Amino acid sequence: MDEKDWSILVTLYEERNITKAAHRLYISQPALTYRIQQLEKEFDTKIVSRGKKGVEFTVKGDYLVQYAKEMQMQLRKTKEHLLNMDNTVKGALRLGASGMFARYELPTLLKDFLSQYPDVEINLKTGWSADISQMLQKEEAHVGIIRGDYHWHDKKVLFHSEKICLASSTKVDFKDLPSLPRINYKTDQSLQHVIEQWWQETYTVPPLISMEVDRIDTCKQLVLNGLGYAILPEICVKKEDPLQMIPIVLPDHQYLLRNTWIFYRDVTLELVHVKAFINFLQQSKMKST
Repeated sequence: MDEKDWSILVTLYEERNITKAAHRLYISQPALTYRIQQLEKEFDTKIVSRGKKGVEFTVKGDYLVQYAKEMQMQLRKTKEHLLNMDNTVKGALRLGASGMFARYELPTLLKDFLSQYPDVEINLKTGWSADISQMLQKEEAHVGIIRGDYHWHDKKVLFHSEKICLASSTKVDFKDLPSLPRINYKTDQSLQHVIEQWWQETYTVPPLISMEVDRIDTCKQLVLNGLGYAILPEICVKKEDPLQMIPIVLPDHQYLLRNTWIFYRDVTLELVHVKAFINFLQQSKMKST
């Protein structure tokens, strides 16, 4: 069992489908099936079985998949540390980032970082902040850029705070919101909770939701066309957008804020390319304040 076998097992486990796994691995379906059969002979055990819903792993097959994942992680760490011994800023930076941050802020940051450190390879995954937090827990990422307040047991740096605002095409009054059409968008649960909590503390009736969309950009376009108001974080609105943006103020006269954090493990600073990226983000933070 070698590195290719680890990749075959993990990919098949993720896809649960021979055809899709073979496509991802750039090998033929018969070649993948043959290699699984050889592994079953090597370990003298059934690893997978085919059912109507795809491939199912046996208990022993599950165990081998976990072994394969651990070996992939150990090999990745070994390669990183060997590169690090050259004491030059190069290597593969595994980065997880909130989809919202990746959409509006990350491209420029990565462009500037790579202009300074062209030998660094960026392996980026984006998603909900909760998913990025899980990636860090599983050591699938060196650095996580997370929006909202999530528990993290190691190093964390507040990158920036932004205001959450009432967005509308024309000026509206907060006292009128319960009777005005609101456009909702699918977002991270932590932001949804913050907005819902503010509403419940401010109003005695639920909001009048007239539209629900899957993307914040769609929501913004609907608001721009006067079809309702929305509660938006500042990150998604440009200065040139013709929107009325009124920050939400809490009863204690503080703004309702959305925090963006940098999460990482202290031990990863031993890798020069990770340390360079953390330092770069901190310098970018200082420039923006």
